Amino acid sequence: MQVRQASAARPHGANEDLVLSSPVATVILDGAGMAPGMDSGCSHGVAWYVQQLGARLHAEAAREESSLIHCLAAAIESTADLHRDTCTVDAPLSPSATVAMARVQGELFEWLVLGDCTVVVDQKGVVTAVTDDRLAHVAPQAREALAQATPGSEERGKAHQALVREERGLRNTQGGYWVAAADPAAASQALTGTASASHVQRAALLTDGAARLVTTFHTTDWPGYLDLLTSHGPDYAIRQVREAEQSDPHLSRWPRSKQHDDATIAYIRP
Repeated sequence: MQVRQASAARPHGANEDLVLSSPVATVILDGAGMAPGMDSGCSHGVAWYVQQLGARLHAEAAREESSLIHCLAAAIESTADLHRDTCTVDAPLSPSATVAMARVQGELFEWLVLGDCTVVVDQKGVVTAVTDDRLAHVAPQAREALAQATPGSEERGKAHQALVREERGLRNTQGGYWVAAADPAAASQALTGTASASHVQRAALLTDGAARLVTTFHTTDWPGYLDLLTSHGPDYAIRQVREAEQSDPHLSRWPRSKQHDDATIAYIRP
């Protein structure tokens, strides 16, 4: 597995994404950030959680001993145990992350998605993109209230907090959405798939901040995104995301919850 990767924090913020890769396995994670003024109940913070979970997840996957679902469950459990005695790991606002993984095991190319990361796979010219969009379907009224609030206003800040509270109350529940937090059972809700490694010409793992070129800004489609990565690489793609974000500071052309987001890409040639 040959991997080109890039990860960039949103301007003036800490990077709560992570990408780790090896010849066998690649993982990306996107930490669930908090609205300003909210407390997660974890003294370590989201970035720490993402780093700990990512390191354990990549190590589990690289050993090639278990399914990707079992690798994720084991990593979630061991990460939660790291700070269970000091932090409220089971509280709704505790740190969590979305995840995408890819692994080449023998003749198989395997992938997994939990949360709103995206896996894009090109099998002999047929491009398929998979994301877990269950989060986008919860708390619709709170989401609309945030969209209607003026960017930078006190009203928007309160609306953002209200949305986060409602979303997190539905985290890892039936009828809600599923992410990596403290409950290893969430791994069983991941979307997974396999393909013949010899048929996969190229693939990409994207956090939702990197996927914005397709999902939010609509400047390309998934085959075009892979072409962009093939020709120019992940760093260039993230610069394209930043240029689009900067061109719409008032969130009017492309409505979204925040102007900038962390963006992470792993471009894979099996």
